[in-house]
Amino acid sequence: MRLPTKVEIVEVGPRDGFQIEPVFIPTEQKIQIINQLAETGLKRIEATSFAHPRAIPQLADAAEVMAGITRKDDISYAAWVPNKKGIERALQSGVKEVNITVSASESHNKNNVNMSIAESLQTIREAARLALDNGMKITGSIATAFGCPFEGRVSPQKVQEIAQEYLDIGMSEIILADTTGMANPLQVTEMIRKLKNKSKNATIRLHFHNTRGAGMANLLAALLEGITIFDASIGGLGGCPYAPGATGNICTEDTVHMLESMGIDTGIDLLKLIDCAKMVGDLLRRELPGQVMKAGAVPWAVNK
Repeated sequence: MRLPTKVEIVEVGPRDGFQIEPVFIPTEQKIQIINQLAETGLKRIEATSFAHPRAIPQLADAAEVMAGITRKDDISYAAWVPNKKGIERALQSGVKEVNITVSASESHNKNNVNMSIAESLQTIREAARLALDNGMKITGSIATAFGCPFEGRVSPQKVQEIAQEYLDIGMSEIILADTTGMANPLQVTEMIRKLKNKSKNATIRLHFHNTRGAGMANLLAALLEGITIFDASIGGLGGCPYAPGATGNICTEDTVHMLESMGIDTGIDLLKLIDCAKMVGDLLRRELPGQVMKAGAVPWAVNK
């Protein structure tokens, strides 16, 4: 296997994981979790979302969270934003990295943001101009890149078209998101190759969900194609409101455990990460999907 020697993990639990939790997580707990995640060696944490509070009530305290966390200079505390208004709010909170999304499926995009793909891209162009003019790093996520709960298969050509739009806008990173956990390893391999062939200058990041148990297999397929940036969620939190029974994103500590066991450096302290996952489970008062936090780490994942 030709595998990378180093991989970057972007922690998305405080945003993608928390946003579908049915019971409001107190702001001070969110701050506590983000601060503890920052002690594990993670360098990028998606901390919150500046969507309208009515759209994502769980993250209505975005400004308070960003004001309350203890920021480290070597960590990027990112936020998800839906539009120009979200960028403005993020700027007011001192956010320097934002993520913005459009779906590769018309049906999912309509259900998610009540706009067509073309309308979403126009909204994104306006938001991106404001972000880039203010020195923000902006990443573009393509939701349902591997399948849609309404339309089924998604055209790779549509994914490539959106990716090219993102590059033309000036985005620094393109995220292929398996929003509802429909991807398989062969599909992942083919999609990455097509996108690399079409958009040679693109930095590609992968966002996998483990809804159907294929998350780690898909991650391995992406590794073999040279991808070195992956989203993951502490404890395996997350999911999608349009994927009933979804078990969440791939789990951060499980992902780090697998990579470190394979000799791939993540720069993350696995034991601290496991402690953080246990804390999150205790705060949420429920069992989380993550496995390593229950079974423990194998020695060669920890002792280098």
